Amino acid sequence: MVAAELINHMIPPLKPSDDGNKAIVWMEELRTNQLPVIEKGKFLGFITEEIILEENDPKRLIRDFELEGEECFVMEHQHFYDVIKAATEYEYQMVAVLSESGVFEGVIAIEDTINAFAESTAVQEPGAILVLLMNQRDYSLAEISRLIEAENARVLSSTINSDPKDMSLLRVTLKLNMTEISHITASLERFGYRIIGRFQEEEIKSNDQERFDLLMRYLNI
Repeated sequence: MVAAELINHMIPPLKPSDDGNKAIVWMEELRTNQLPVIEKGKFLGFITEEIILEENDPKRLIRDFELEGEECFVMEHQHFYDVIKAATEYEYQMVAVLSESGVFEGVIAIEDTINAFAESTAVQEPGAILVLLMNQRDYSLAEISRLIEAENARVLSSTINSDPKDMSLLRVTLKLNMTEISHITASLERFGYRIIGRFQEEEIKSNDQERFDLLMRYLNI
């Protein structure tokens, strides 16, 4: 799923000529503490409730506030993992979406991305998650998949990240289509693979916050 498909059209942008009071009213109605600001289709950044309250002047125009998060955006074709990464990097609840020509298309609320992840095939299909740790030179998804398929299972999705404690190592996260994976882990360990994490189906099917935590482990961010 790409960013353009996740835009929340219920969240309107503000204009520089709007005032802080209008921003606060909209934030209360939408139950958010930030809103995007645009001018002639150009994304200028976000105005937050904190910024307005600190100035203690709700009649002040948006153009007179110092906006934040002008770099917190993705292009419309980018994957929803990129949306999560941008939101986490800038610590914002939403991410702006721009067209290929740089025109503001809308924003994605972080909870919408979590829901998209939760509804993805890799999550919805029953299965377990394995996390492997290995040297970069030893990584071969084809070889790992071959061993897993030899145990009558298959890989639904995979994510690769450098280990934060040792950049020469890789963490390989695999979503499998089986919930009982003891025979798979035994086979992988027999061929020298080190398993550092195992998440069974009952742990995967949880609430949105737990799904978000799982996604953070996927992206290692």
